[in-house]
Amino acid sequence: MTSNESVLWVHAHPDRTSLNHALFRSGTDRLRCVGHDVSISDLYAQNWNPVLSGADFVGPVGDTLSAQQKHATATGGLAADIRREQDAVRAARYIVVQFPLWWYGMPAILKGWFDRVFTNGFAFGVHDEHGHVVKYGDGGLAGKTLLVVVTAGDRESALGPRGISGSIDHVLWPLLHGTGFYTGMRVLRPHLIASANFIDAQGFDVEEKRLHARLGKLDAEPAIDFRSLRSGDYDADHVLLPHIPAGEGGPDSHVRQRASSTSQPPWCSNAS
Repeated sequence: MTSNESVLWVHAHPDRTSLNHALFRSGTDRLRCVGHDVSISDLYAQNWNPVLSGADFVGPVGDTLSAQQKHATATGGLAADIRREQDAVRAARYIVVQFPLWWYGMPAILKGWFDRVFTNGFAFGVHDEHGHVVKYGDGGLAGKTLLVVVTAGDRESALGPRGISGSIDHVLWPLLHGTGFYTGMRVLRPHLIASANFIDAQGFDVEEKRLHARLGKLDAEPAIDFRSLRSGDYDADHVLLPHIPAGEGGPDSHVRQRASSTSQPPWCSNAS
């Protein structure tokens, strides 16, 4: 990355002595050392409230929760903590989201951050000049880049294409495609730190260098080539057209270019 880029690092791990937390501190320190403007949302440290409710906004009485949220987003009626986080998202060119993989997903506190911060009219429900809702490749967060950094207890091979857990890209599909790409962001392949409970001091040095190397080239790294909604690959019901090869179906059907079986994604332990 070139210097003086704005980065928002959203972190969700309750244990300050964990490997995850150590890499979070190291990663943010590294970005600052090379001249980037880094904002941090450490959700456990902030005691972030993850529960979306009507208390988050002021809206017309009688409207649905979604309509109240959209009205509050447009009129400045959102709760102060939501407005603060949205300001940080707006200011950032790069958004790093880091968490431990719990039950094949993110901790509830982080899910609640997305529920409350990515509001209707801010991250989604945004219209183009013709009045059409923009999503899946365009949206309220277009122009930003998302990197997910995740620690997992299982071994790397178990989170690979033939692993028992499924590839990490598929495990994180709801976040990568359903949140990041849906809202218009460039989504990079996730950065996986596997066997996290077994990494010793020497292993930490390896993972720290690997994370720093990844952070240094975010601008040059190609995004996952998801098919956009306006690519001409989908019909009116948002189903792939018959001539689009779907293979065995599933998430890979919605990616134009897949890595070959001999190539290694950037989260592999021996990647640069």
